[in-house]
Amino acid sequence: MRLASRDRPHQEIARDLAITPRTVQRWLNAYLDRGLDGLRPRKAKGAPGKIPAALADELRRWVIDGPAAQGLDRAGWTHEELANHLFKTKGIQTSRSAVQRFCTRIDIRLYRPTYRYLRGDPDQQAQARQEIAALKKKRQRAN
Repeated sequence: MRLASRDRPHQEIARDLAITPRTVQRWLNAYLDRGLDGLRPRKAKGAPGKIPAALADELRRWVIDGPAAQGLDRAGWTHEELANHLFKTKGIQTSRSAVQRFCTRIDIRLYRPTYRYLRGDPDQQAQARQEIAALKKKRQRAN
């Protein structure tokens, strides 16, 4: 922009910067149209996602209900398993990473089922506490 503001010909600017005169012209036009924002690199839009936004609620329900509710013998979902299930049920062929991006965009987090301490048997919990305390004592004696 500085070279052009000094009335240098586009051919010379292109030669000095090792670019084509057409590139110089595009940069100048972008600057004249949008100012400095016109010169900032922009990310290409890319192809639209294969998973329609209308499936967001259904996918969320799948994740909340778990794979067992869908007739699968799994304890929890992975993005790859969701992609496979989408293909089997809806005919949408997509990748694991596309499902991961879709889940992130609609704020769905996959998780693995974990043992809930509060739901356990109180007697077993007390026994487990004693066993853990005994293990810690053995470890301290060994050190």
